Amino acid sequence: MNASNALAATASNDQIKWIRVASTFLPLANPISDAKVLTGRQKPMTEIAILFVEIETADGHRGLGFSYYSKRAGGPGQFAHAKDIAPTLIGEDPSDIARLWDKLAWAGASVGRSGMAAQAIGAFDVALWDLKAKRANLSLSKLIGAQRDSVRCYNTSGGFLHTPLDQLLVNTDASREKGIGGIKLKVGQPDCALDIHRVQTVRKHLGDSFPLMVDANQQWDRPTAQRMCRTFEQFNLVWIEEPLDCYDAEGHAALAAQFDTPIATGEMLTSVSEHWEFIRLRGADYLMPDAPRVGGITPFLKVATLAGHAGLMLAPHFAMELHVHLAACYSREPWVEHFEWLEPLFNERLETKNGRMLVPTRPGLGLSLSERVKEWTAQETEIGARA
Repeated sequence: MNASNALAATASNDQIKWIRVASTFLPLANPISDAKVLTGRQKPMTEIAILFVEIETADGHRGLGFSYYSKRAGGPGQFAHAKDIAPTLIGEDPSDIARLWDKLAWAGASVGRSGMAAQAIGAFDVALWDLKAKRANLSLSKLIGAQRDSVRCYNTSGGFLHTPLDQLLVNTDASREKGIGGIKLKVGQPDCALDIHRVQTVRKHLGDSFPLMVDANQQWDRPTAQRMCRTFEQFNLVWIEEPLDCYDAEGHAALAAQFDTPIATGEMLTSVSEHWEFIRLRGADYLMPDAPRVGGITPFLKVATLAGHAGLMLAPHFAMELHVHLAACYSREPWVEHFEWLEPLFNERLETKNGRMLVPTRPGLGLSLSERVKEWTAQETEIGARA
């Protein structure tokens, strides 16, 4: 038996022996407000609930995965669902990732195969992909099939609506100094004139050509979205994000067909089928799938394949630590969202240079949990026994 066959045989005989599931609440430095807060639909975000999954096999291979939910609601429920379905993986071959995704989905299918259930599955799926890449001694992007070693990136965390305009300009300068290649501003305030003034001011500050995006976070109705998209045409935006309710595929498609400025959406969708409706109707120029929210890397790659076939551009939402790998594998030049919120969870840092985020070359995701995660962990459980 040659070396490659021996490695394959070892992998196929390996079994999952131990799983740890943990619910961690990451505090944010300042309460975060977007348009959903100003319209009274949600309270400011003060922390993020993170679901971590660690998997270990009989041969000692380990994988780390995560998913998330805002503290506003859902974190404990996501942990409870993950705890219920985790035992179904014990004794399974970790290489069979697609089959294991289906097994986890059907284990909890009575509550659905999207939404919170999919997000719980996502943490297991990411851990299995991380394990597989580490076992192959490849970064996740190289395991999947990288198209590039860096990805265009834009910053969102400095452009929230709670940020005063003068501080907003300071934040844009800081992002550019860090080598970040684009700026996204939150819009969608009850007074549209305030949105227009902020965008106009930042566009003047950045110059005509620097990449600038806006995000309404689903807060406009169709007539308002029409008016605002028409007004924003003058600002040479890369995209207008979530101008309508996240499930209004027809409304987004009408805006995409009418205006020159691209329409972006998809971050709140939690299944391949929900994304397919937007792809089929051409409800987005930029599709924005979120791997943890859609159920992990396995369904994300299905969404990306469908989007690529339709000729759509890609800009995965949040979780740059994961999405930089996935965006690096997309055939068309994508964007990755720079959010430093999750950085305290990990020991490693991503590097930005000349408007791009460098793809890590460490095996797997290239991530390890920081010591601070322990103090932020509210619930955890272990299934099986470590090797």
